[in-house]
Amino acid sequence: MNLQGKVCIVTGATSGIGKETAKAIAAKGATVVLPIRDSLKGDILKDEILKQNPDAIIDLMHCNLASFDSIRNFVREFKIKYDKLHLLINNAGIWETKRNLSEDGVEMNFAVNHLAPFLLTNLLLDTLKDSSPARIVNVSSDAHRTGKINFADIELEKSFSSFKSYSQSKLANILFTKKLSQLLKGKGVTVNCLHPGVVSTGLFEKMPRLVTALMKPFMLTPAKGAETSIYLATSPEVEKTSGEYFAKKKPKKPAPEALRQDVANKLWDVSEKYVGL
Repeated sequence: MNLQGKVCIVTGATSGIGKETAKAIAAKGATVVLPIRDSLKGDILKDEILKQNPDAIIDLMHCNLASFDSIRNFVREFKIKYDKLHLLINNAGIWETKRNLSEDGVEMNFAVNHLAPFLLTNLLLDTLKDSSPARIVNVSSDAHRTGKINFADIELEKSFSSFKSYSQSKLANILFTKKLSQLLKGKGVTVNCLHPGVVSTGLFEKMPRLVTALMKPFMLTPAKGAETSIYLATSPEVEKTSGEYFAKKKPKKPAPEALRQDVANKLWDVSEKYVGL
């Protein structure tokens, strides 16, 4: 699929799956806007992409996904420069092993993995609708299968564990996708989410060494892990598909908890309050 003249945003592009996704989208001719917190890493990434593809159009723009103000500023700047957005790929993800807080005082995994894409996407919806057909791709994980949205203690102040926090945030990605697809019905914008596979990225550096040693032989390369993201972003096969969860470029049934409409509705309301929408 040729993306000449299309505008795409990819978050979390300085490493891993995001980097491979950005490279592939740029190779198809799109203008790729990369929200970057670390400008040095951004410059290195841009040089790497341009070395491989001198015709690539890469626009680095500052954004710290752990700050609601920074996300709002990014969107403001983006809308000054661009009047179209055809692809939004919410790829950025973290796995904090300790209970750290974002700039807004929110538990970090929940803030960056769920609230950041929730706010970013909502602020860009008008531009996406104006650019239809447009697509949103949310990177989730099969880790969601052990997750539960703990509304009584959503930031896990009383019972924090890194895996509980991470799996809750990945479940939130799917519930967000489900609810958003309902709100976008008939608007010319699709939204799908995916499990990239167990990929050898920086996310796993914080895991115990024994776990990573055991998992290493089964891990995918970032390029392999990016394949489903690229497929959902560009394939004509899924141009009408929305609200689905994918793995290995095929629809996959998520956990029963991810299909609960009551949980999706409540999470949406709670998320709006957090980000001030």
